[in-house]
Amino acid sequence: MYRVGMFSKLGKVTIKTLHHYNEVGLLVPAHVDEENGYRYYTTDQLFRLNEIIALRQMGFSIPEISAIVDGHNITGILMQRKAELESEVQNVTDRLFRLNHYINEQKEGHSMKYQAVIKEIPSYTVYSARYTIPNYAALNEIMPALGEKVGKANPGLKCVEPGYCFNVYLDGEYRDTDINVEICEAVTSRGKDGDGIVFKDIPAVTAVSVLHRGAYEKIGAAYAYAVQWTEQNGYQIVDNVRESYIDGIWNKDNVDDWLTEIQVPVVKK
Repeated sequence: MYRVGMFSKLGKVTIKTLHHYNEVGLLVPAHVDEENGYRYYTTDQLFRLNEIIALRQMGFSIPEISAIVDGHNITGILMQRKAELESEVQNVTDRLFRLNHYINEQKEGHSMKYQAVIKEIPSYTVYSARYTIPNYAALNEIMPALGEKVGKANPGLKCVEPGYCFNVYLDGEYRDTDINVEICEAVTSRGKDGDGIVFKDIPAVTAVSVLHRGAYEKIGAAYAYAVQWTEQNGYQIVDNVRESYIDGIWNKDNVDDWLTEIQVPVVKK
């Protein structure tokens, strides 16, 4: 038999670790001298120690290891850890995709005017109305007028804070003219449908988000970047793109200060 110091050298662990395993009942010394309290281990216990170390290196906690080596719910614990590791691998793969894209952009000398991030957009109750507009500039008149009409028909109706006003472009692609659009505004409760206005609940989505600063007429480049980034980073578009308005004609005098967020609903391929 070996005293704790020598056994720690054989097992390549610290004495402190062996003391801890003893305290939690995971690896108890084979013998304890009653006179001096010295702890002794056998070479057979190296197998138990190696199993504990192996499980620790797989990421299991001490309580999980205790359950495994004692034969309690082994399959359940192992499968849970497997699922956790697979999720970690997916997350690392996703970050690697995005990093490689960023590196390639830098190598090609791009100014990186746009950046893409993944966002979780919650579910909302919205009022909406559909239009066919001649160009994006027409929104500057249509959207305020829609808000006034909804307010008159639904006194006391409140928008969510912070506000979430967005358009969904129904053509499925970027267009400069004759644009089919659904204008939406998130509100705290439902109102009355009618006169082209519909209240509905929209589900939560995962979206690729790209910010565009400036006039709506120049937003096509942001769309192109968002779609390219989505394709190159292992995502699939699953719904029509949303165009969320953060700053605009209602609070910024200079069109160069308008801020719009492109939101592309996606899932991982």
